[in-house]
Amino acid sequence: MLFQICFLLFAVLYIVSYCIITRYKRKSDDHEDEDAVVNRISLYLCTFTLAVSGGAVFLLPFSIISNEILLSFPQNYYIQWLNGSLIHGLWNLVSLFSNLCLFVLMPFAYFFLESEGFAGSKKGIKARILETFVMLFLLALLILGIVWVASALIDNDAASMESLYDLWEFYLPYLYSCISLMGGLLLLMCTPVGLSRMFTVMGQLLVKPTILEDLDEQIYCIHLQEETLQRRLNGMSVGDVLAHYRGGEGLTALLERRKKASGWEKNLLYPIVMLILLTGTTISVLLVALNILYLLVDETAMPKGSTDRAIGNTSLSTFGVAQAVLEIVLIFYLMVSSVVGFYSLRVFEGLTPRKDDTTMTTIIGCCVSILVLSSALPVMSRTLGITRFDLLGDFGRFNWLGNFYIVLSYNLLFAVVTTLCLVRKFTSAVREELLKALGLDKLQLSNSPTDPESGKLSANGHQKTL
Repeated sequence: MLFQICFLLFAVLYIVSYCIITRYKRKSDDHEDEDAVVNRISLYLCTFTLAVSGGAVFLLPFSIISNEILLSFPQNYYIQWLNGSLIHGLWNLVSLFSNLCLFVLMPFAYFFLESEGFAGSKKGIKARILETFVMLFLLALLILGIVWVASALIDNDAASMESLYDLWEFYLPYLYSCISLMGGLLLLMCTPVGLSRMFTVMGQLLVKPTILEDLDEQIYCIHLQEETLQRRLNGMSVGDVLAHYRGGEGLTALLERRKKASGWEKNLLYPIVMLILLTGTTISVLLVALNILYLLVDETAMPKGSTDRAIGNTSLSTFGVAQAVLEIVLIFYLMVSSVVGFYSLRVFEGLTPRKDDTTMTTIIGCCVSILVLSSALPVMSRTLGITRFDLLGDFGRFNWLGNFYIVLSYNLLFAVVTTLCLVRKFTSAVREELLKALGLDKLQLSNSPTDPESGKLSANGHQKTL
């Protein structure tokens, strides 16, 4: 029964992941050759990795809601399949497949995609597979050597030296613990940025209220600009013409969409969505602040693992199902914000996928990044006090979870950085006006969302200068 349920859940995640990747993957020719086979294999591996990432995202919410369902209907016949063995099995499978994808499948997909076969050998799939396995072997030796040296430098007592020779019980959990810590730090960078960036993203997707604004006049001005551009074609290069044409065309489409939007979409939907985002962000920061107080006065607030297979004995939410639903919503909100923040950072802008124009190398990088973020999501949610559900399986065996100073610093940094990002976000317009009044706007002291070119849109979808 456990196998059938896990297989069904994974099949749904795999189909969804395949549809997402094929939506962004660059379209190739129908000609069947060696590169096409390699791309197809890499595509299947990336789909598997993205499905595992989805499983890691749904892992903690599924466990929380299962605990509340079992508490509410303990003797119901139709939910007997929902038990502690299923929950623990899912946590262990996600941990196992996360390690498999991170250390084996994704490196194999990348090296297989970049391989050409050794010099002097016969070209073909076998030669590329051989080169890929050799590269994987060398990479494994390098990683194991680094972990061995780091472990020997950190813990040099006799017991730790003996454990250095235990590959399965020491190396892999220690290595995954390091990856989890890096994923937690990556979430610490991305989530606050994403929480502030979400307002801009939703502002671009939704239609803002039209207050004292004549859209017909703006569209007429754009048409005048296009006519002026047509008269200046002889004195401009082809690249400049295309850039101005695309910018004007995109702005015209945006204004037309705003003009055709219904009244409830402009005047009701946008304020409600903004209010929901602000409420979710505020509640997240307040929960982290409360968790900091709990950490200072109560040692049970520390995140810890659990080996108890009994699920549904006690409620971990003070307000029952309502609080459990709120925790689940916040966990998904933090995950979406972390992904938005990840692609908003300048370091990772090159990994941003584009529809029908994303290379397989970029897709591999995206899958690895999302896997690291999603694998660290349950740990971050428990560390920040978003939920009190104990970590199960290998997720609760991370060494750094027992360090009080690391956990406290993590909570403090998250609360402070998120608050600063939100303050910077909502005071950017005031800063721009102050700099303009002081005559310092030309020095570009403020990183405003507007583009320096007058023809481009600001981040909120409006063109400030026509």
